[in-house]
Amino acid sequence: METVTVVIPNYNGKKYLDDCLRSLKKQTYRDFHVIIVDNGSTDGSVEYIRNNHSDVEVIALNENTGFANAVNVGIKASDSEYVFLLNDDTVCEENVIESLVKTMNRGKKLFSVQAKLLQLKNPELIDDSGDYYCALGWAFSPGRDKKSGFLTKQTVITSACAGAAMYRRALFEEIGYFDEKHFCYLEDVDIGYRARVKGYLNVCDPEAVVYHAGSGTSGSRYNSFKVELTAGNNLYFIYKNMPALQIIINLPLIVAGIIIKHVFYVRKGLGMSHVRGIMAGFSKILKNADRRQKFGKKEFLACAGLQLELWINIARRFGATRV
Repeated sequence: METVTVVIPNYNGKKYLDDCLRSLKKQTYRDFHVIIVDNGSTDGSVEYIRNNHSDVEVIALNENTGFANAVNVGIKASDSEYVFLLNDDTVCEENVIESLVKTMNRGKKLFSVQAKLLQLKNPELIDDSGDYYCALGWAFSPGRDKKSGFLTKQTVITSACAGAAMYRRALFEEIGYFDEKHFCYLEDVDIGYRARVKGYLNVCDPEAVVYHAGSGTSGSRYNSFKVELTAGNNLYFIYKNMPALQIIINLPLIVAGIIIKHVFYVRKGLGMSHVRGIMAGFSKILKNADRRQKFGKKEFLACAGLQLELWINIARRFGATRV
């Protein structure tokens, strides 16, 4: 039986943790260990876990180092075949780990398998079914806010949402860990896309169902914090993961995508946050120029195949529900 480590990053999520951990204790698959990486919480999370869930390993960091660093700490502390990353504001159906392991066992070319995330408050609606990335420079989940029945078959995706996804631990050595320069937002798209460039696949398993409160840390779907980080991280993502020729090919669409998003955020009163994010993105590129992927023949050919997906995903995006 394959071993699994469940890694839960937590930041002031005490009010969610009990439901999350109790759902894990009901799992039909038993060969797993739970690590909570606490990002300097001030709500008593660490003490609560140690007093009420003594079987859970806690790694307490001194400050909020971001999602990417927290999950990296947990992954590096594990020694299992698979790592199941799980948000603190989630509740798992009893078969989740079993279903994800079963899917992962189908092929060594699978880097990650995502559970189908449903909205905790509206469980008939999808919260996240995996991300696609398109040539407009947008990452999106086509199932967002659609009925649960929208996704009934396993689907190849650009990347898994790390809020509830299982990863093949050994491949982190080849692909690299989550990029801590992302802090949070798009770090899962980044690592999933890097896996695709290396020739691996990511899929969504609709039989594995997890309920997600959503925005448990940042507070809402659209806010200044999220808009700034997402805008900056997206430019950094493009610089890191696309060969120069691919960036040139996509540049007109990327610029159009930035303009469309800016109009969208202006209407929500977040226009300046978007501008600050774009400026931060260019700054991040300059400061981290050495993090750009190296593109050999294998990676360049993979990018050529991905480019077709990026164009197709524009059409998919306009069947989805969010900018």
